[in-house]
Amino acid sequence: MELQGMDGTRNLAGSGESKRATIPGTPLFDGQAADKGYQLNAMCYSFNDARNRAAFIADESGYCERFGLTPHQREAVAARNVLAMIEAGGNIYYLAKLAGIFGLNVQDVGAQQTGMTVEAFKQMLLDQAQPLQEGK
Repeated sequence: MELQGMDGTRNLAGSGESKRATIPGTPLFDGQAADKGYQLNAMCYSFNDARNRAAFIADESGYCERFGLTPHQREAVAARNVLAMIEAGGNIYYLAKLAGIFGLNVQDVGAQQTGMTVEAFKQMLLDQAQPLQEGK
């Protein structure tokens, strides 16, 4: 019998064997990723306050420095690359605040995640919704 833990591990009951469950192309946000992305996520959390959003817009580099972002995190932020931010330990729920500052919406982020243009991503969503709208 196989059991999956909250940490993404799969334990084969009675065997003592454990392996990490993965979905191809999907970064796993676990304790290790949380540690790696702590500074980036802390910075994004700070954007709950409008004054901090304004401070970031006024001096993006200085604001990133204030939170001690790694060079990889800084590059991802400067490039507006949400996927690179996730790879650098960013949690999508915190990154949503930063994406909003950049003027990105959920469909923009979804397009980045799938490697599609925003228009193609929107069309894919509409195509997938069509059978639901037809009651299929």
